[in-house]
Amino acid sequence: MTTQEAIVARHSVRQYQEKPLEASIINRLNEEIALCNQVGKLHIQLVVNEPKAFAGGLAKYGKFSGVSNYLAMIGRKGADEAIGYYGERLVLLAQTLGLNSCWVGLSFRKQPDQYQIDDGEKLHCVIALGYGATQGVQHLMRPMEQFVKVHGTMPEWFKRGMDAVLLAPTAVHQQKFEFELVDDHTVCARARFTLVGYGKMDLGIVKYHFEIAAGKENFSWQ
Repeated sequence: MTTQEAIVARHSVRQYQEKPLEASIINRLNEEIALCNQVGKLHIQLVVNEPKAFAGGLAKYGKFSGVSNYLAMIGRKGADEAIGYYGERLVLLAQTLGLNSCWVGLSFRKQPDQYQIDDGEKLHCVIALGYGATQGVQHLMRPMEQFVKVHGTMPEWFKRGMDAVLLAPTAVHQQKFEFELVDDHTVCARARFTLVGYGKMDLGIVKYHFEIAAGKENFSWQ
């Protein structure tokens, strides 16, 4: 499965099988985590065989079950967009490895003895990982016109990017973002105001989807 295929196949999954991750998959995830941390200046950590974070009332409220593996999305304060961008890079890698996932902002209980948070850092959220009881379902697709500004004809690469953006996960599926084609090869992506929060994190997620589908050789970010 390619990354572009993973964008289409990925759906948020909240119920998981009691099946441990293979050593080869753990190693591959940790390799990619190390790269993301280096480039993104983050401190993401993989936690495995740890069911306590999703054993309480918050997890039941969020309809989670069987979660014992997750990514602790740790980074400096204000790193929300980078957390979203590199977190989704890991989500799509996990999908290509046969795993399912779900971004989780609130429906879990912090387990500070399972990961390291340095001075100036915070746990922004976690991403549940594992073998899903199902493959999830596609969320409702809104019209692309609600999210774009194009001055003139929309290039095919821009449309491909936006098709992938609309498949991206966002907090409570709020999709509070806007993409503008500033000129032939310049794109501006903005987070819109949201009462829910996570707008900057969502922006990082959708920008990663856009890059994969549009092709970084076709444009530059403003």
